[in-house]
Amino acid sequence: MTGKMPDRPDEPAKSAPPGRGPRVRLLLITGLSGAGRTLCLKALEDVGFEAIDNLPLSLIGRLLHPLTQPGGGDHAIAIAVDFRQRDFSVEAFEQAAAPLIARADIDLGVVFLDCDNEVLARRFTETRRRHPLGEDRPVMDGIMRERQLLAPMKERADLLIDTSNLTVGELRALVGGHFRLADAPGLAVSVLSFSYRQGLPREADLVFDVRFLTNPHYVDELRPLTGRDPGVGAYIAADPACEPFLASLDRMLQTLLPLYQREGKSYLTVAIGCTGGRHRSVHAAEELTRRLAAAGHEVTVRHRDADRK
Repeated sequence: MTGKMPDRPDEPAKSAPPGRGPRVRLLLITGLSGAGRTLCLKALEDVGFEAIDNLPLSLIGRLLHPLTQPGGGDHAIAIAVDFRQRDFSVEAFEQAAAPLIARADIDLGVVFLDCDNEVLARRFTETRRRHPLGEDRPVMDGIMRERQLLAPMKERADLLIDTSNLTVGELRALVGGHFRLADAPGLAVSVLSFSYRQGLPREADLVFDVRFLTNPHYVDELRPLTGRDPGVGAYIAADPACEPFLASLDRMLQTLLPLYQREGKSYLTVAIGCTGGRHRSVHAAEELTRRLAAAGHEVTVRHRDADRK
């Protein structure tokens, strides 16, 4: 894709000041079949975007033309595009996006929805759907072929969302948080615990490692529990390094969050990881969430790997 995408795809839409014409905030949603494009589009519609599914690339310019004329007001548009369209290809996508990037009256962002191959295959199997590129072959063949075709677009995306471990509700909350419009209050913070064994969360903006804390995994009666259990929390909190770490993390975030908001960011994901994602990271995430909420921030917590055995 020629040109440069905006550095902040989640920059809030702004009302037009005097003397400025209409402005369009445009999100192009693409990614792997089965990764959640339709759910993403619905989530954007719920936060105020005009949502359009499967619009041919050649028609995007025609759609935007009347919206950018004087007196048209500001708009937020989300369009899902994928290879089911007759004119879809990476080259066609670049050609359609290039003139939009160059325009001062259009803020363009590209969202790519990804997912693990095994999870995608299971979703197709459970719904008894055939993969669009694998109608006459195994589902995994279609997934691998599509992944190869879309690899250049994945590399060019402004925001990559991995839906492998997200529930429907979590995906909707993640998308809604990232792309809230101007009338949404403040900066929303999502605190996420995870296991390093399962890989870094792709949606994380800030990542912190708590593997230096005393590990309850080696205490027989605590091993089956999680960091949400009081006994586990007390055990971790007894480590002399725990409170200084949490206090310093809290202070740093209290400094950073207003700065992120000032720069136009509406959603921030803070990820905290440990080895198994069940004990130390969960306790730290819960405690950080409590402190941020007490300071008046809008904050949610999610434990990606706490229930893994």
